[in-house]
Amino acid sequence: MSFSVRVEGIRFAAAHFATFGGECEPLHGHSYEAAAEVEGGLSADSWVTDFSGLRRLLREVCAPLDHRFILQLESELLDIERTAEGWAVRAPGGALYSFPAEDVAALPIDNSTAERLAEHLCGRLWERLTADGAADLDRIAVEVWEGPGQRARFERSCVAGLQE
Repeated sequence: MSFSVRVEGIRFAAAHFATFGGECEPLHGHSYEAAAEVEGGLSADSWVTDFSGLRRLLREVCAPLDHRFILQLESELLDIERTAEGWAVRAPGGALYSFPAEDVAALPIDNSTAERLAEHLCGRLWERLTADGAADLDRIAVEVWEGPGQRARFERSCVAGLQE
């Protein structure tokens, strides 16, 4: 038997430009919102995980993105250079952007889409939950909204202790 708990309403604002079809979107921002759902067996206290603890952890994994430029370090289209002052990014077509280091959330993702942000946040949340002792988890899912009516979801399951 499996149970699930869900928290939502964690907000952060960030800028990005995703790449599509060899092109780069114009630099723009979103007021993002994140939610997390955790599924698993019940603890001795009859809960999957504490709501407030899950909310705190989701807020903590989202915090490094808040009021930052989300840089996709594994992009095959962007020419990215770490400089003494921050980051220099050349987009397809030649546009050059320069960002101070403190304004950048440099992530190990290939594109700054809502799908990849959900995947990244899900991985970070999974790490935090298991580090905090959550042992009987079957599944974790994270959703990221870019705006009303636009959301992406990433789900990770655990079978026999191995992440899939």
